[in-house]
Amino acid sequence: MKKKVSIIIPCHNEEKNISLLYKEIDKCFSKTDYKLQLIFVDDGSKDNTINELKELLEYKDYTIDIINFSRNFGKEAAMYAGLEIANGDYVGIMDADLQQKPSLLLEMVKILEKDMQYDSVCCYQEERIESKNMSYIKDKFYKLISKISDVDFVSGASDFRIFRSYVVESILSLKEKTRFSKGIFSWVGYNTYYMPYVPEKRANGTSNFNFKSLMLYALSGIISFSIAPLRIATVCGILFAFISFIYLLIVIIQKIFFTISVPGYPTLLVTMLFIGALILVCLGIIGEYVARIYIEAKSRPIYVAKMRLSNDKKKK
Repeated sequence: MKKKVSIIIPCHNEEKNISLLYKEIDKCFSKTDYKLQLIFVDDGSKDNTINELKELLEYKDYTIDIINFSRNFGKEAAMYAGLEIANGDYVGIMDADLQQKPSLLLEMVKILEKDMQYDSVCCYQEERIESKNMSYIKDKFYKLISKISDVDFVSGASDFRIFRSYVVESILSLKEKTRFSKGIFSWVGYNTYYMPYVPEKRANGTSNFNFKSLMLYALSGIISFSIAPLRIATVCGILFAFISFIYLLIVIIQKIFFTISVPGYPTLLVTMLFIGALILVCLGIIGEYVARIYIEAKSRPIYVAKMRLSNDKKKK
């Protein structure tokens, strides 16, 4: 019996890459015995992406499913939507910009076919094509989050992966609204084979991921998988309470036993400003966690689908 491979492809303003990507996938899988399900998730594109995707429905070589979001919900939501309808024995995720070769996806499938001890395969960037500063920041982030969280994060690990079907079921069982998929993939466990790869240049278009996006993404990951910031706030509070108590004793001793004039206004002002800033930082940390609780409590859907299309008559 032929094994089925599902490929999830999040798309955001990728109109010029859709046709090229389909041809590359067809080139790799047309000569294999695998049945293929292509799941394209249009994440609120502002260009002609959805019309380019609709044209693919004319092809009958593979099962093609299209989910069109009502607005931009982000790549995390797009991956989750794809995982929900994927029904292959192996389920992969790749970008639409052709930086990730479909041929590598086929290699990942073969790794799972050959070695039953592995439940998933993840590609990591052996050589980064970005600036040295960005690479340095990302590397330090992965080392930091690995130390302060309960799961291990491999530096350079990407969303370019493939899973066995039961791993997908475990991932979908985590219903949190604010999703950090790299952490979720690690948290569910299972044996993962890490395969090095070098990303290609984008075929067309430019990336929307910048330094600001990186910082917000890093913050989301830390808050989602670690309570270390809360503990830091607690430790800082205890530390400065202890320092304040020691300083109080020093002032009392100076005043009573040595009749030394204690500096007043400047010392008081600097101390108040410092402690006030520390309190605001601690409140900000607590606020980030409270905000996550607020978002989860509202229980809004992870995404809203405006349209679902398929060339599979059974799904229409």
